[in-house]
Amino acid sequence: MGADVSVVAASEPGCHIFNDFGCGFEAPTVSLFFPTPWLDFGLPGTSGLNKYYLVAVVALIIAAAFWYFTTRRSKVVPGRGQSMAEMLVGFLRDQVTRTTMGKEGDKFLPLMVTLFLFIFCMNIMGLIPGLQLPVTSNLAFPAVLALFIFVLWNVVGIRRHGVGAHFKARLVPGGVPGWILPVVVPIEALSNFVIRPATHMIRLFATMFAGHLLLALFAAAGFYMFNPLSPMGAGFGALSVGYSAIALVGFLVFTAFELFIMAVQAYVFVLLSSIYLGEAMEGAH
Repeated sequence: MGADVSVVAASEPGCHIFNDFGCGFEAPTVSLFFPTPWLDFGLPGTSGLNKYYLVAVVALIIAAAFWYFTTRRSKVVPGRGQSMAEMLVGFLRDQVTRTTMGKEGDKFLPLMVTLFLFIFCMNIMGLIPGLQLPVTSNLAFPAVLALFIFVLWNVVGIRRHGVGAHFKARLVPGGVPGWILPVVVPIEALSNFVIRPATHMIRLFATMFAGHLLLALFAAAGFYMFNPLSPMGAGFGALSVGYSAIALVGFLVFTAFELFIMAVQAYVFVLLSSIYLGEAMEGAH
């Protein structure tokens, strides 16, 4: 299952539906996202070395392995692996960089492809048995990626238009009367320099956080409702198996949906990144 049942199951051993000792269902909590540190370095503001580092490294290895095995023997007539890599690059070029920055955006294509694949690999860690924790459900990881794009957005704008022109374009909308600028400028500053990077990271984090919690709920509910040897009788035991089967179906359906959402969120992150960089290249608006 995509959620660690040993973590999210009811706190009492052997606690299932239709029991005779009064234990009830205990839903998974946000403690899922705070794994116990393996090594605590004692640094302020840190939680030490924990499971997130492991799944992040695994995600990085998977992303690197994808490129290695699909491109190590590149040919004019591509094989299956090379075709997959070329399809990914072509899709992001045609649907992301060129639609937001034109052909000039091709120079950012390697960055967008890398970001997409890495984010997707971090997302799918929540579905891999034994790992079962999406890296991006920890706000620190989307925050670092969003901060990188935010800094790059400013660097691109400043290099293209100069410091003054870049910040003027971001703070002073074209065509706005001068008398209203004292109201508009703070709003634009808040929107572009605070809300934009915040929503860029929170969108990815919140979606993965909520999705994994729902998967954990289905897994825990299926475990709790499976009690074929119920002391209340064979009828209740059969009913518990039926309930558990419904939870399993829901879990499988939602897992497939979650896999789709993981890809969509990786796409949305790179699309917004490309839009921001295209805006910086364009300048005034």
